[in-house]
Amino acid sequence: MPNVDTHSNGSFSWIELGTSDQNAAKDFYTALFGWTFEDSPMGPDDFYTMFQLEGRNCGAAYTLRPQETSMDVPPHWNLYVSVASADETAKKAEEAGGKLLAPPFDVYSFGRMAVIQDPTGAVIEIWEAKDHIGAGIVGQSGTLCWADLSTPDAATGSKFYTEVFGWTYTAGKDDYRHIKNGEEFIGGIPPAAYRDPNMPPHWMIYIAVDDCDASTAKARDLGANICMGPMTIEKTGRMSVLADPQGAVLALFQPFPRE
Repeated sequence: MPNVDTHSNGSFSWIELGTSDQNAAKDFYTALFGWTFEDSPMGPDDFYTMFQLEGRNCGAAYTLRPQETSMDVPPHWNLYVSVASADETAKKAEEAGGKLLAPPFDVYSFGRMAVIQDPTGAVIEIWEAKDHIGAGIVGQSGTLCWADLSTPDAATGSKFYTEVFGWTYTAGKDDYRHIKNGEEFIGGIPPAAYRDPNMPPHWMIYIAVDDCDASTAKARDLGANICMGPMTIEKTGRMSVLADPQGAVLALFQPFPRE
């Protein structure tokens, strides 16, 4: 079922865009994915955008905070992992060699979160759900379907996430590591040999689409920069990587029908 009311611990539960132009980003993503949005004020001249698909929350956007722009943090997508306790998970992350960029804190009555940097430098958020579970719709076009960890040190990254979330891994083609949360495949770690060595370690989200070529062309028409593809992943699907008009990078993925 595409509608969900809870997320298992260790699964990706939410995506959130930090951007330099929130209104332009709303125009781009609603046109590309058919999302709608609701804006909620967060003080003078500041608001939080909740993206929705079929009336269910599927992601969000905010304007980059001053502390982010002061450190030259570019527009980017944040990726959240569902946890039972943000405090306990944050402690595990520190013990495993991670760094707390933001220690656990409450987000009103919606939940409790923390921002973690893994030992290789990639940043990920953890979410202890209360009133807000995260995405309320999954498994269809326009929703998060996968995430890749781009890191020069897959061994260190893998060990860290196993200790923090209990993830396991299976070997794929060309040293690609598939990430499993329990019995569910949720993401991967591409081999370091194929990554841009000038690119900082990061997590990249994948959004499911019905037609990768058509969606990629539409993204280009809407002002995106196509970084890679569309290309075929043997027996899996077609994908492309793009930077939205403000520079936030994400991937599109069209799964092949199961044989």
